[in-house]
Amino acid sequence: MPAPVLCASCAARRAALRRPKTGQALCRDCFVAAFEAEVHGTVTAARLFRAGETVAIGASGGKDSTVLAHVLRLLNERHGYGLRLLLLSVDEGIAGYRDDSLAAVRRNRGRLGLPLHVVSYQELYGWSMDRIARHVGPRNNCTFCGVFRRQALDRGAALLGADKIATGHNADDIAETVLMNFLRGDVGRLRRCAEILTGGEGALPRCKPLKHAYEKEIVLYAYFQGLDYFSTECVYAPNAYRGHARALLKDLEATRPSTVADLVHSGERLAVREDVRMPTQGTCQRCGYLSSQPLCKACVLLEGLNRGLPRLGIGKPSRLQKALLDGEKCVPLAILAGLVRSCKLEPLKSRKCPTPGDVAGV
Repeated sequence: MPAPVLCASCAARRAALRRPKTGQALCRDCFVAAFEAEVHGTVTAARLFRAGETVAIGASGGKDSTVLAHVLRLLNERHGYGLRLLLLSVDEGIAGYRDDSLAAVRRNRGRLGLPLHVVSYQELYGWSMDRIARHVGPRNNCTFCGVFRRQALDRGAALLGADKIATGHNADDIAETVLMNFLRGDVGRLRRCAEILTGGEGALPRCKPLKHAYEKEIVLYAYFQGLDYFSTECVYAPNAYRGHARALLKDLEATRPSTVADLVHSGERLAVREDVRMPTQGTCQRCGYLSSQPLCKACVLLEGLNRGLPRLGIGKPSRLQKALLDGEKCVPLAILAGLVRSCKLEPLKSRKCPTPGDVAGV
């Protein structure tokens, strides 16, 4: 029989794994120590936090946010970051999925000893994700959920008085986003999607302490530490465009193991010609949220939902935005008729128009 492989770090214990990131054969303890040291190195090198800050950890109950909450609490105590850590969850209203994942978050709240706050789509927007899906159909659900979730996290963190939001985005997530924005030709998002710290100029800063951590290693760390997390995929995820980028990334990684790190590096080094017009950040004239358009995407999506024409918010409904900004209580039927034809929807039925407060949802 071949001799057991010893850990490349301590040379005393038998190796338990070969790291996907480096190929090193490590024992369990040395892998855990290396993972935590790398996250600490990411935090300090990027200067993600300052002493005294309140940090809201986006907690979904999945492996990434569970590992993030565990590691940040541990490093905060070990290295004296001086942070006040909170758990912030978003209840999208997905029966049989979010209920179970929030149960995992609540179990971790007790284990970690961190306060938990939950905000819901129903409270903020008057719509649950299940109800939205029934109106929208099998496609474009993730468009609504992504827009609403991002705003819900910001609003929840603001209510808690947080200085920053920490999310569990890992290296695979960022590589997928770089690839997805490249395939879409979305230069604006492509330029900032690989940044470890975003926000500023009125926006609540967001950071990604797990930016350089591989998904496979996050799973291994959670396993070795015995962390409790929810692993079922969202029922609406199979129809998401991101799934195609993920499948392509896995195929590329099978051929070239460094693909994930290469894509992250490419996103960081992207250069855009000076004459390329980039979107500028402003504020929504209806709800005051950050937006590169006069109306934020959430308000436009809600307008379509409340009018019974959910696909009006998909794409770039400039005519709808203009009519809303003109201060009209109801969008002229001629404009709606044109948008309905372009979206291949049924004609508009008579209904009460929402007030600006209804559309803002807050």
